[in-house]
Amino acid sequence: MKKYIIISCILIFFGCKTKNVNGKLIGKSVTTTELNAEQEVQKNKAYELGKRLLMTCNTSKFKAFNKSEATDKVIANSTEKKVKEIGAKYSLKYGAFKDLEFTEMIPNKTDKTNIYRFKALFNYAKANKELRVTMNSENKISAITTKDWKDNFQ
Repeated sequence: MKKYIIISCILIFFGCKTKNVNGKLIGKSVTTTELNAEQEVQKNKAYELGKRLLMTCNTSKFKAFNKSEATDKVIANSTEKKVKEIGAKYSLKYGAFKDLEFTEMIPNKTDKTNIYRFKALFNYAKANKELRVTMNSENKISAITTKDWKDNFQ
């Protein structure tokens, strides 16, 4: 019995350490109740900008990001044409976009950014999409991606 307890403690210890994902040091995930005030503001901004992006699926109208909301790279990559194409594809495949549900925040210690994971809710039950919004220290979007939903961060 003591061996099982010791092995469990060791596994928990190694499970809580930061891990290396794709060459980046990723800290342990943080849920809504554990966010500090600055992270809460970032989460709300990530939610609003991500929702604005995915609302294009319903309205086919996209208000481009400005310099106070996103980095130059994100602004260049999120053209109205690209966003409308993705929105139309998602609308056909998953139905109308409803809302985003915050799941977790993962701090990236390598480049001092925070990755906010949201589960995208659509009309169709088979829709299982995730929106990841990466916010930098200047409180701007430095990356935004959609992926198939997986419970664990990868």
